[in-house]
Amino acid sequence: MRYLLGCTFFFALGMHIMVAQLSLPKIFTNNMVLQRDTAIHIWGKGIPNTALEVQFGSETISTTVRHDTTWNILFKGRKANAKPQTIQIKNEQQKIILTNILIGDLWLCIGQSNMEWPMEKEMHFNAEVKNANQPSLRFYNPNYAGKDIYNESFSDSVLSLLNTKNFYKGNWAVSDSNSVKQMSAVGYYFGKEILEKEHIPIGLINMAIGGAPIEAFVSNKAMESDPKFIQKLKGNWLNNQELPVWVRERGQQNVGNIPVLYQDALGPNHAFKPGFAYTAGIEPMLQMPIKGILWYQGESNAQEPERVNEYGELQKLMIEDYRNNWKQPKLPFYWVQLSTIDTAHYNSKFWPEFRNVQRKLLDEVKHGGMAVTSDIGAKDDVHPTNKKDVGERLGRWALNFTYRRKVIPSGPLPKEATYKNGRVIVDFKYSTKGLKTSDNNYVKGFSLNGKTESHAILNGSSVEIPSRTKPKFVYYSWQSYTDANLVNSEGLPTSTFKIPLR
Repeated sequence: MRYLLGCTFFFALGMHIMVAQLSLPKIFTNNMVLQRDTAIHIWGKGIPNTALEVQFGSETISTTVRHDTTWNILFKGRKANAKPQTIQIKNEQQKIILTNILIGDLWLCIGQSNMEWPMEKEMHFNAEVKNANQPSLRFYNPNYAGKDIYNESFSDSVLSLLNTKNFYKGNWAVSDSNSVKQMSAVGYYFGKEILEKEHIPIGLINMAIGGAPIEAFVSNKAMESDPKFIQKLKGNWLNNQELPVWVRERGQQNVGNIPVLYQDALGPNHAFKPGFAYTAGIEPMLQMPIKGILWYQGESNAQEPERVNEYGELQKLMIEDYRNNWKQPKLPFYWVQLSTIDTAHYNSKFWPEFRNVQRKLLDEVKHGGMAVTSDIGAKDDVHPTNKKDVGERLGRWALNFTYRRKVIPSGPLPKEATYKNGRVIVDFKYSTKGLKTSDNNYVKGFSLNGKTESHAILNGSSVEIPSRTKPKFVYYSWQSYTDANLVNSEGLPTSTFKIPLR
């Protein structure tokens, strides 16, 4: 009888705890930044039909948990505010308190290892770390299951986390000399640039995954709706030839020959699985307004011509899907063009074409921009360590297009190429006060056949190339690793391009 009474007591106690349980999405933690100038959405779960109230500063809103266990609160939009605030959610049995909350702009950082690349490995870290104490710069920088595990099977502890609920794990942190070490270096320098120019709190959400293909960040629903990409969702992804070869090889190493806990019709869960990063990381945030997205990805999709040729359409599909799902049709989306690397050290023979695909997206994606990095690539390393220039170049696009400041967003971009009087003439936009070379030497990087260097002459905002006949195309920086040196008067580099002659 005593045993039964004890069981009854603990059963009742367990029920009491369960009934009292409130929960918030994982991204709601102390130190977070909420998006300014738009309705502030706070949501979570609780016991159906129970009352709760949410207090945010001096404002309090009451609601009742729905039958499906969900609840939602909308506060009116607020101006940017660097003064720490508190959010309190409570019912009769439980209270959740979030402290040190700021109102500002939220930027999502996604992509693969060059976006993930941490500050402590960045070229300028030792000089920059003394500037890292920035109370208005905040990071949500979660770890993810399987990070940095190569050429081996995942352990049971990793496999237990390969589900969309537990894949990412982290908390918001205030930028300081310690928290900045593992933060995306590209994200940090971008955020610092915006903070210094706009003087508003900046929150950076880093969901990048080393090695991940673009397919991991595109929703399955979007790919299913497009006949060009539906085949990416047929059968076990580890054997699907519509996905990058290297990505499938890594997947086989990690989960290909072991019993896994979590899988479905597409095969075992993994960070590289189509749609998985989207479902685990992006989808849970869709109810939270953001300011914009930074994207640095492509290396995993640039090693086979089939993947290169489809990439532009796949990135456009992703952008459109994100904008639709966030209900922000003009959501800024800024991406990084791949840098350069020698083919002797990396399978990069298709990188010139890939960079050109990324460039052409500038004409097809509204409210978008691209940071050129071909001048800071590493000859023998797929991870160039100068992320300061990358973040600041992304910042230029945001400052110009999003924040409406008079900032030149880009280096020279080709407008058109014509043939006249024995010369190919290439006109550029963003030449500012005129074109020049980065090393004050003769112009390097132009070709009329994609192979042989052509003599080129600077003429204001144009480049002229002598040619006896009219070529079909003019090329620039059309090598995997390039010493092309054309810049504008602000020192910003020219994008790789291949354009037809008019």
